[in-house]
Amino acid sequence: MNPFTFAQAQNIDAALPLLAPDGARPVAGGTNLLDLMKEGVMTPSSLVDINPLEHAGLDVIEEHEGGLRLGALARNAATAYHDTVRSRYPLLSAAMLAAASPQLRNMASNGGNLLQRTRCVYFYDVGTPCNKREPGTGCPAKNGINRQLAILGTSEQCIATHPSDMCVALRALDATVHVKSSNGGERAIPFAEFHRLPGDTPHIDTNLQPGELITYITLPDAARFVDHSAYVKVRDRLSYAFALVSVAAALDLDGGTIRAARIALGGVAHKPWRVEEAEQQLVGKTAGEAVFEAAADRILEGARGYGQNAFKLTLAKNAIVQALNTAVRGTEFAKRGTE
Repeated sequence: MNPFTFAQAQNIDAALPLLAPDGARPVAGGTNLLDLMKEGVMTPSSLVDINPLEHAGLDVIEEHEGGLRLGALARNAATAYHDTVRSRYPLLSAAMLAAASPQLRNMASNGGNLLQRTRCVYFYDVGTPCNKREPGTGCPAKNGINRQLAILGTSEQCIATHPSDMCVALRALDATVHVKSSNGGERAIPFAEFHRLPGDTPHIDTNLQPGELITYITLPDAARFVDHSAYVKVRDRLSYAFALVSVAAALDLDGGTIRAARIALGGVAHKPWRVEEAEQQLVGKTAGEAVFEAAADRILEGARGYGQNAFKLTLAKNAIVQALNTAVRGTEFAKRGTE
C-alpha cells in the first residue's frame, strides 16, 4: 500500500480545504475505498475522515420541501429502515435492502454509495490492463471475462457497470445531489447528470469536481408511486451479490390505465440507465404484458452483448416486464416477494 496522510475534519469548513488537493479523498464507511486501497487500485495521497460531520447534520433524514432530504453521512441501513423512507419511498427502501449485506449497510454512507467504483475483475487486478484504472492501457474485458458487465452505453474504452442498487432507485425517483466546494460554492446536480458514461474518459465516473463534497440528496414528492412500485434484482445468489440486471419500477395507475411510469435499470451500464421516452410511451395505455414488452424494447435499443454477457439482452427485457407486472400488483405484494 502506498503511503498517505490522514486527517479528521470536525466541521465542513475544515473538511473542504483538506479535500482540495489532487489525490485527497473523503472517507466515511470506507466499504469500497479501503478495499481499493488494499488492492493498490486507488492510491490517494491523503484521506480525510468526515465522520465527525454527522454532528453538523449530515446524517439527518428529514422531510424537505414536500419531498425528502437524505444526509450524505446517514448510513444505508438507517436510511432503508427509516419510517419516512419506508412509507413514502418504498422503492428506495427495497433497493437498498437488496444491496450488500447487513454489516456493510450498517457502515456504508449514502454519499459513499454514490461514489462506488466498478467491480470489473480487470479494474481490481492491477496486473492487467484497464482503461478505467490506467487510461490508454486497453480494455481486456471486451473479449474476456465480462459476464457481469455492460450492454448499454458502452464505449471502445470501457464496458464496466455501476454496482449500486440505491442509485438505481434514486435515478427512477428523480433525485438531486447537493455538494459544497472548497472554493466556497454550492451546487445541485440532477441525478441523471451525476454519473458519466465511459466515452473516452472511463476513469472519470462522476461529474463531481475536485474539492467538492456531497452533503445531502433530495427527492421530490413521490406519493403517486407509493402503491405501485417494485425493485427486481436478478443475481447469482440471494444475498451479497451484485446485480446481473436490476429494475426499479414505479407506476401511477388510474384503475388499469397508466398515468405515469418510472423505470431505471442497474447492472447494464456505466451509470443507472433510464430512457424517459419509454416511460412516456406507457402513459395512457392499459397496463399489460404487450405494452410492457414494447417499453422494454425501447429501453434496450442499441444494447449489445460481448460474448459472456449476451444473455443479459433477454434477461433485461424479462426483468423489466417482471418489475412492471409486480408494480401493477402493488408495493405490498412486491415486499412479500422479497421477505
